[in-house]
Amino acid sequence: MEQINIYEAKTHFSKFVEQAESGEDVIIARGGKPVARLTSIAQEKPPIRFGVLKGKLQVSADFDEALPDAVLAGFEGR
Repeated sequence: MEQINIYEAKTHFSKFVEQAESGEDVIIARGGKPVARLTSIAQEKPPIRFGVLKGKLQVSADFDEALPDAVLAGFEGR
């Protein structure tokens, strides 16, 4: 966590924004006393939408049966 003074923050603002964007907090001080923190904002994840594919997919009846020996050999590199 880097501490800088207000003048330095104004002079090199874009540099400190890039540091905050990369995950590093930057403390801004006035007269050596911390007064503000420049930090990144976590990106919001879109909400999960359950049931979007309901009725659009079909699983065959033999889905969980054993594979034929020839196919299994191909997966196992035999």
